[in-house]
Amino acid sequence: MRLSLNQWTTRSWTVAEAVDGCVRHGVEAIGLWRQDVAAYGLDKTIALIDESGLSVSSLCRGGFFTGPDWEADNRAAIDEAAALSADCLVLVVGGLPGVTPGGPLGGFSRDLADARRRGADALAVLAPYARDKGVRLALEPLHPMYCADRAVLSTLKQALDLAEPHDPAVVGVVVDTFHVWWDPEVLDQIARAGERIASYQVCDFLHPVPSDILLARGMMGDGVIDFAPLTEAVRAAGYRGDVEVEIFNADLWAAAPDSVMSLMVDRFAGLIAG
Repeated sequence: MRLSLNQWTTRSWTVAEAVDGCVRHGVEAIGLWRQDVAAYGLDKTIALIDESGLSVSSLCRGGFFTGPDWEADNRAAIDEAAALSADCLVLVVGGLPGVTPGGPLGGFSRDLADARRRGADALAVLAPYARDKGVRLALEPLHPMYCADRAVLSTLKQALDLAEPHDPAVVGVVVDTFHVWWDPEVLDQIARAGERIASYQVCDFLHPVPSDILLARGMMGDGVIDFAPLTEAVRAAGYRGDVEVEIFNADLWAAAPDSVMSLMVDRFAGLIAG
């Protein structure tokens, strides 16, 4: 298991700065975000990654199947993941139709079952295209507090059920400690996932939760998660990919990125790799 920097952990860095930071701190992989790649330029990013020797552990993100125009955007995301040789394209399936992250409630649907069916329908459309492009789709269940506006998949079991009709090489799942640590079934579901684990993402769950729940992630060791059983379960399931540190945290974003990188490397060595 190698350490990977998810780009938003050091959000103030551009793609070029994040790649340079990884090289300087001995981090061998990076998780990229589509909007940052677009800002830097896809072709420039490909050349930069090739020159650096880094691998791309993930591209974030596709999904949001309950919103408008999802198909064209997801096909574009698959094309970008293929061009970057990313290990997977992370999919956040979307919340209730008409409910937008951070937006006020207007006209929207409360039909949760229908929202989940849309995810299955979207995968049926996208999986053949991803297969042809050599891209692995990775369904990410999010903590239930994000169900309304970001992801109607709240457990690893739900994500595996959605992935099950598809080839594991084409549709896998993300195990993100922040989102799954609370689930009493999570260790059994990690064992069930086996070869479907496409990404292992780590960060801590802070207490108390900040007013902006999107920023409730912390550096490993700063919150309430016991990482050892989760990491051991992922290893026992056969996962040998990169371990991506993905943190949305206002204090870390305001800190010097190099200090965040040093802390990340140390905490990974002490709490994950060990």
